[in-house]
Amino acid sequence: MTSAPRSRRERPAKPALTYEGIVATAVRLMETEGLQRVTMRRLAQELDTGAASLYVYVANTAELHAAILEHLLGTVDLRPVRAKGDWRDRLIAVLRSYTQVLFAHPALASSALIARPSGPNYLALVEAVLALLHKGGVPDAQAAWGIDALLLVATATAAEQSARAESAAAPADHEATVAALRNASPKTHPRVVALGDDLVSGPPEARLEWILRTVINGTLGTPR
Repeated sequence: MTSAPRSRRERPAKPALTYEGIVATAVRLMETEGLQRVTMRRLAQELDTGAASLYVYVANTAELHAAILEHLLGTVDLRPVRAKGDWRDRLIAVLRSYTQVLFAHPALASSALIARPSGPNYLALVEAVLALLHKGGVPDAQAAWGIDALLLVATATAAEQSARAESAAAPADHEATVAALRNASPKTHPRVVALGDDLVSGPPEARLEWILRTVINGTLGTPR
């Protein structure tokens, strides 16, 4: 015995679309299916609506990915701004937290190189970095350019490490690089031979901190 078709009036109403709900669904899709699957068409399917309805809230897929990044920036630990201690250490702690957020979402790390969030979480991160640079006596003009370099280093590092972590060929590629450095000729590449294994020494975390300190010190000491 087949049941009679239900009238549309008897079906439960779909929740109204909101920007927050769209972004939350996009984040959930990214975590379960990967960022490459987070498209306007796939998102519309998940929300049981037409893609055209989403364009009222989000212009395109690139803007959608930026909105996902903006959402996740809310998890960056900004408490070091109000903590005590050396301003450089506190700034590195904030930037390390930002990098770790990207590490946790490999596909988003690469997208973050071009995605441009503009919401309150992004502004809070920018304000935190600028506040710590100001605390360290960095002139405003240098801080305004230095923050771009600091966030770029952190983002690029996360993208690089995430890509390596997802690549099956990464270990072999690393071994090939190390072998090439070790087998270099002292006649043609004397400095490579002199530095040897130190060129690839140290854990990624230590190398990132050194690079960030280099950029911080350069921002402080290099006039525009």
